[in-house]
Amino acid sequence: MAKKKTLIVKQIGSPIRRDKVQRETLIGLGLNKMNKQRELLDTPEVRGMLNKLPHLVRVVGE
Repeated sequence: MAKKKTLIVKQIGSPIRRDKVQRETLIGLGLNKMNKQRELLDTPEVRGMLNKLPHLVRVVGE
């Protein structure tokens, strides 16, 4: 079996005073606290969510 590509995503911004959609997108990514990191599969859906929040998240590893 081939190993699936993953991304390590870190939350760098606070969801305070952000639109409800942006807060819900962060929760969908599994992020809710500053500097929290998650390892996510590299799918078009995840990439789209990351593109909505470039000011709140950063990809730190692939």
